[in-house]
Amino acid sequence: MSDCLKLSLDGNIATIQLNNPPANTWTLESLNLLERIVHELNENPRITALIIGSEEERFFSAGADLKLFADVSPDEARPMAEAFGKAFEALTEFKGISIAAINGFALGGGLEVALACDLRVAEKQAVLGLPEAAVGLLPCAGGTQNLMWLVGEAWTKRMILLGEKVDAESAFRIGLVEELVEQGEAYSTARELAGKVSRQSPDSVVACKKLIQMNRVALRDRNAAERDLFIELFKGQNQNEGVKAFLEKRSPEWVYE
Repeated sequence: MSDCLKLSLDGNIATIQLNNPPANTWTLESLNLLERIVHELNENPRITALIIGSEEERFFSAGADLKLFADVSPDEARPMAEAFGKAFEALTEFKGISIAAINGFALGGGLEVALACDLRVAEKQAVLGLPEAAVGLLPCAGGTQNLMWLVGEAWTKRMILLGEKVDAESAFRIGLVEELVEQGEAYSTARELAGKVSRQSPDSVVACKKLIQMNRVALRDRNAAERDLFIELFKGQNQNEGVKAFLEKRSPEWVYE
């Protein structure tokens, strides 16, 4: 097991701790590992709940390391985009209840992994956002779709098109997170929620979740379109300009064509 994701099992509850300091950025390795872990947990009949947490004090996850998207072609960008999709779609389809314990900044792919979970618990100091458009990219791991399910079209547009980040209290108010807790309490609260599943029939949990998520029957096609449009951005000038400007700590100079 790679150190970038730490898996532990306790009774019916599995926990994956994100562990890629300082900001828990995602790599091709960690995305592929997440997909594999979720598939393995689905084969374990005792596991009915999965918690995603962080070992970093300030960050739940800051998403992808933007250095991976500087000066790359569409073909070079595609493996990372597809890995994001496969990993987070596997998480969405996890057989039991999945809960994100958000203890700090959850940005880009860091928020998208939380959106792929069934429930989200956020500590009061957490900040959530999908800032990809500010660097010439877009959320390619379910962000444009899963956010809509939770907060509706207007707030999705504010957070993605305007680049607005929300604090934990606002996230709770608009339905982006289901529990708002004090600092240091996200994981314990997630454990309490996960523990409730053990009182349910595991067969019923699996069947009910499948039925509930049948409402998202066309979601996989829309997620594929999300990744395709992400790759299209690499054919223009603004994607590379946005990423390089961020890395060079300057304002981007957009091209309007």
